[in-house]
Amino acid sequence: MESLSVFNTTASFPLFSSSLDHPRPQLSLTPSSYRPMPKLDVVHCAAAQGQSSAAAAAAAAAKPKEAKLWGGRFEEGVTDAVERFTESISFDKALYKHDILGSKAHASMLAKQGLMTAEDRDSIHEGLTEIQRRIESGEFEWRTDREDVHMNIEAALTDLIGEAAKKLHTARSRNDQVLTDFRLWCRDAIEAILVQIKHLQVSLVQLALKNEGLIVPGYTHLQRAQPVLLQHLLLAFVEQLERDAGRLLDCKERLNFCPLGACALAGTGLPIDRFMTSDALGFTAPMRNSIDAVSDRDFVLEFLSANSITAIHLSRLGEEWVLWASEEFGFITPSDAVSTGSSIMPQKKNPDPMELVRGKSARVVGDLVTLLMLCKGLPLAYNRDLQEDKEPVFDSVKTILGMLEVSAEFAQNITFNKERIQKALPAGHLDATTLADYLVKKGIPFRTSHDIVGRAVAVCVSKGCQLKELNLDELKSINPVFDKDVYEFLGVENAVKKFSSYGSTGSECVASQLDHWVTKLGLTKGA
Repeated sequence: MESLSVFNTTASFPLFSSSLDHPRPQLSLTPSSYRPMPKLDVVHCAAAQGQSSAAAAAAAAAKPKEAKLWGGRFEEGVTDAVERFTESISFDKALYKHDILGSKAHASMLAKQGLMTAEDRDSIHEGLTEIQRRIESGEFEWRTDREDVHMNIEAALTDLIGEAAKKLHTARSRNDQVLTDFRLWCRDAIEAILVQIKHLQVSLVQLALKNEGLIVPGYTHLQRAQPVLLQHLLLAFVEQLERDAGRLLDCKERLNFCPLGACALAGTGLPIDRFMTSDALGFTAPMRNSIDAVSDRDFVLEFLSANSITAIHLSRLGEEWVLWASEEFGFITPSDAVSTGSSIMPQKKNPDPMELVRGKSARVVGDLVTLLMLCKGLPLAYNRDLQEDKEPVFDSVKTILGMLEVSAEFAQNITFNKERIQKALPAGHLDATTLADYLVKKGIPFRTSHDIVGRAVAVCVSKGCQLKELNLDELKSINPVFDKDVYEFLGVENAVKKFSSYGSTGSECVASQLDHWVTKLGLTKGA
């Protein structure tokens, strides 16, 4: 069976290892009042559909439509166009495991509260287990005329066990059901993303450990600024990722409240126990307000916002490495395993994975904007518009997992060109600010020191030399305070040694930062 998951990653962990482990079809438009139009094929991914559009159309044509589970007051069925337009099974079947999990918890609660018998509960549990087996083995038939994952599973359960299945929807609406499924799915997705964030952090720290003492130019405005240790720069990305993880953990804490039992919007007069189902599903508590419970999408907005910030961080990392891999920089060489070539230029070796990381950030941000616009102006409580919340979330999660995974792969497959970097270091007068600090230590106000060093740099520019190449007489001609100890501050190696403030690029400071991350991530130096 092709995977029903929206995730497509080669990560070594299963996304949903168990229920609670933390871990459009073909259209032919020929209305009589219009000129006949060419047939439009809307193709869906086979992995998401479970069968081709042609096969689905053939299957639908082969059997009559069944009555809708909600169709009691209706005298005729919906048109084919409406059915195609309103179905969500093509994408929301990714929620099947969480839907079954929620239904089992709901059935157990109904039995405890005397709303169904223990025999009915057991029959429902066994039937749902069998349906999950059929789904995961590829035997289950997903039917468009059953609209969504909830109706497909409930109707299949009725076919399988009979009348007992009709009791399962007692004190439950699809409004609270889908949000229970979705919160469970997002909770697991966050866990999967956190695993990949840590994997990238580990890859970056290991890369830092391999390049101890290597000094690189630090940039502001993409102009040479000050010398920094490469380890310091790599750890800056590790810090960003840690904040990304923190945002996801905060989001997970806020989304972990249970809407099940809120029903359509007003709750129910039946004697249900919402706390029981909440506990069974691992939620913190039931949501307090039933109207809020079925209309809230804050949790997905927050989730996609966190993903978007992560994507922006990864895009910045991608830009850094794409630049550094260029001939103009030449600071890194990606291995062939993470590079691609050109169809016309035989010499090309492109860092395409990181270019795509940079590019795919646009998708993740776009998914967030889609959800923001979807929710804008919606009246309380549930509206069918909210069916459109799933695909942007599925896409965001799939994309961010791929971006994290390939960024880690890239980090594990690059070499820093130390000789090229060392040759590049003299340009840009990277030790100028350290020279200003020298003057401050001599008692000269910083603004005056800034002016003095600026004049020294101007001399270097006119002579085509570096600050450390000016002799003492030349320096004294700019300001007599200069003495022979000034050369202890000049040159990138000396400049780096002079940094001592907390969090700075000084060797001892960076060593302390590195020790922190080695310990936090459970690594071993030299391993």
